Amino acid sequence: MSEKLAEAALDQLFRTARTYNAFLPKEVTDEKLHALYELTKFGPTSANCSPMRVVFVKSAAAKEKLKPFLSEGNRAKTMAAPVTAIVATDHEFYEKLPQLFPHADARSWFVGNQDLIDRTAFRNGTLQGGYLIMAARSVGLDCGPMSGFDNAGVDQAFFAGTPIKSNFLINIGYGDASRDLFPRSPRLSFDEACRVE
Repeated sequence: MSEKLAEAALDQLFRTARTYNAFLPKEVTDEKLHALYELTKFGPTSANCSPMRVVFVKSAAAKEKLKPFLSEGNRAKTMAAPVTAIVATDHEFYEKLPQLFPHADARSWFVGNQDLIDRTAFRNGTLQGGYLIMAARSVGLDCGPMSGFDNAGVDQAFFAGTPIKSNFLINIGYGDASRDLFPRSPRLSFDEACRVE
């Protein structure tokens, strides 16, 4: 675990990876989606709570179900993407803690404490969404994460009657660098963003 990744791997994950707005007309297989989740699930969460839930919107019918809830600026690119992941959060994640964190009664930490449930669910579900992006890049896929949609509408269409709420979307496929790829935006330097105490 102590060896640095090869420079090419660091480029693929971070330095040359981009947010794509257009994708090649190439299928993302279900096997590839399984592979990226199998990596994502190993990212750490507090008490291994793992609250993220994902719907991979791939079929024409599922895309049509999603379409009305997309902002105008995101609609065309999302309809053209091979897959759109609805990254969502299960606000009853604690019910799985006896399975996921069996060495303590972690479920009891959350039951009846809605503020703690909501903070833990959102923080860790968002963190897992970041892992999902990195896992996708690591298996050779490109991503276009975004907000810009009607969360309540998506929740009604895809998660009605459940404690699951949408967080953000990620278009996934094989990025088309010849279309709609903007110059990389600046990043903050270490001194602007960090300090060592």
